[in-house]
Amino acid sequence: MTPDTHLIAQGLESRLHEELSTFAEFGERTVVDAWRDGELEVPVYVNEYWTSKQRQANSLHEVSYRACFKPQLPRFFIDRLTAPGDVVFDPFMGRGTTPIEAALSGRIPWGSDANPLAKRLAAPRLSPPSVAMVSDRLVEINGLCMAKFDSVGVVDDLLAFYHPNTLRLLCGLREYLLERESSGELDAVDAWIRTVATNRLTGHSTGFFSVYTLPPNQAVSVERQARINTSREQTPPERDIFSIIEKKSRQLLRGLAPEDRTALASVARESRMETCSADSVAEHLPHETVSLVVTSPPFLDVVQYAQDNWLRCWFNGIESSEVAIWHCRKVEDWQARMRSVLEQCQRLLKPGGWIAFEVGEVRKGSVLLEEFVVRAGVQVGLSPVLLLINQQDFTKTANCWGVRNNARGTNTNRIVLFRKTAGNNQLTAR
Repeated sequence: MTPDTHLIAQGLESRLHEELSTFAEFGERTVVDAWRDGELEVPVYVNEYWTSKQRQANSLHEVSYRACFKPQLPRFFIDRLTAPGDVVFDPFMGRGTTPIEAALSGRIPWGSDANPLAKRLAAPRLSPPSVAMVSDRLVEINGLCMAKFDSVGVVDDLLAFYHPNTLRLLCGLREYLLERESSGELDAVDAWIRTVATNRLTGHSTGFFSVYTLPPNQAVSVERQARINTSREQTPPERDIFSIIEKKSRQLLRGLAPEDRTALASVARESRMETCSADSVAEHLPHETVSLVVTSPPFLDVVQYAQDNWLRCWFNGIESSEVAIWHCRKVEDWQARMRSVLEQCQRLLKPGGWIAFEVGEVRKGSVLLEEFVVRAGVQVGLSPVLLLINQQDFTKTANCWGVRNNARGTNTNRIVLFRKTAGNNQLTAR
């Protein structure tokens, strides 16, 4: 790290501490405390730092995915710790919240995920087509589905979710997209349609292809859906999947201003989306290029990602059983995984670069994962800068380290912020 880089990073860190400690934008003053572990002491700041009262996030983000954070979270750190043209990276990108928010702010978006589905949900939104282009393509595909793909075999089990005519068209659309991809003809409009269709497969309103089921980020099993149908005395209604795709496209694009398209276009060519495990990502991306990592890993075994995404994987031609999703029951195993991820991220970081690592309470607050993240980061040579607790329903407390989520862990973001300092650069060469 050059002296100038070191001084710039120190200046950013100093200003961030000052801002967080005096923050009172939403009516409450920050509670300041410290977390101690032996000789290690890390400042803790508790407040409502981003909120539903702030500007609404861009409509481009409105793609459902289990356990994803709000776009305001990465934006909070992007605005304060990076400049336009910097690389922002997420090794657990999921639906792509961090890369897309980075791109909208003129930063270069990088992301990775073990599930190929993540890239298919995120990448097309970096180069969004117009509604007119989507509408014209849907007319073409509808004609093909009614003719060439009319004889495509349907998956009978899926009749628990779909009307026979809906399922026939859905299987035709799936076949069209798979053929286009295998032939190398899948373009940006097709990729966009695939993303939107993937997001509309199942849900609990008429805006989805399916009969009433769980929210769109959770696909129940065929057997459970059959039980839901019986208990609700319902049968799948016929849906116009192409009208639904067009309507959802309009919703996603409605808040995309010309300046947003300009920002996306300025960084799209330099974007990187990798399908790989987070503990091997440094083998796929150049070292010492990333300015900021903003990410949120799986919280132990709280969310069943493979189970939630099985239907989305089927539609995209992905064998869900072959996707290596981490599923750690023991905190010690989870900490070891996080240590390997943080070491990979440390190699990718520029000197003076940052990692904002978001976790949550699990098991009704009996496990505070941020404590294990701090220790894992220290073990690989990262410098813990602070712990930020964004409390949506803010309640003052004398012991801010004891602020608890509700039982489901939905009201609080808990972020460990690390910095790559001069003392840990040598790890990059390992």
